[in-house]
Amino acid sequence: MHRIALNTDLSAAAAAPERVTLIPAGPRVAGRDGREWLFDTLAAQAVMRSFAARNAELPIDWEHASQHRAPRGEEAPAAAWITRLAVEDGALVGEVRWNERAANQIAAREYRYLSPVFDFDPATGRIARLVSAGLTNLPNLHLQALNQESPMERSTALAAAITAALGLAPDATDDAIATAINQMKQARDDATARALNAEQSAPALERYVPRADSDAVLTRASNAETALRNHQAQALKAEAEAAIQSAKEAGRIAPASVEHYRAMCSDAKGLESFRALVQTLPVIAPETSLGQRQPPGTATALNAEELAVCQATGISHEQFIAAREGVQA
Repeated sequence: MHRIALNTDLSAAAAAPERVTLIPAGPRVAGRDGREWLFDTLAAQAVMRSFAARNAELPIDWEHASQHRAPRGEEAPAAAWITRLAVEDGALVGEVRWNERAANQIAAREYRYLSPVFDFDPATGRIARLVSAGLTNLPNLHLQALNQESPMERSTALAAAITAALGLAPDATDDAIATAINQMKQARDDATARALNAEQSAPALERYVPRADSDAVLTRASNAETALRNHQAQALKAEAEAAIQSAKEAGRIAPASVEHYRAMCSDAKGLESFRALVQTLPVIAPETSLGQRQPPGTATALNAEELAVCQATGISHEQFIAAREGVQA
């Protein structure tokens, strides 16, 4: 079993999140340096079993001090503690209690990323155990920043405009908004029907349905329906752009084909088809900014910091691993 430390985006927002994604949804987990690991159902079960058997919280430190400083007898304080793990939509999620210093650093954007350390089977690449995590500024995994508004979430201003027009609470859901619009349209149609019936027996329409009220109902319903339709189109476009960018960064689509896939994702069905297609595409040109790929035939993976040490000193990966594990032993 071998160990790997990878970097994942933690937060671009002000507050340190209480829940963080530690391993993205699999089954294939690709790093920006071109390496891949397997996080499928068996891997998730193994990680959860090892955490339960440990029966203790896992540390989040600074720059993997638990792996680099602690074996030399140096201080390796915790920035936070992972108190609970869960698998949600194929991703490993942890509940976190931050120490004051780390929380302040995240709020000040001194640290923005989280780097998990995990053990894996070198024969299959399957992740088997979460060891720890570290605050760092060298991300490797492709994960959306936490504490950042989802493309499908409404902005505060848009929510206020739609819900105010419909007389709903600001946190009303899209379904509630659609229902209110339909009810308003039905009320308008009923009012119009009553007005027509009344007109047949009375010359004055205003005696039954004031024209101003009918016009106001019609305007409010039309404006709210247009706002909701525009919001849904903008949200779909943002989600499609995010999916295309992720696939491009993962090296599964070429930059020259972006416009083709953008047209494919013009509606919800096309976006769903694109996501399914991406899972079947091979990596054609994975982007990398964290150093050389793992040499063929090597079962032990190095993290970004260790790769940098090898490059700077000129020693091989095998020599570095032997020296590191000799120290740890």
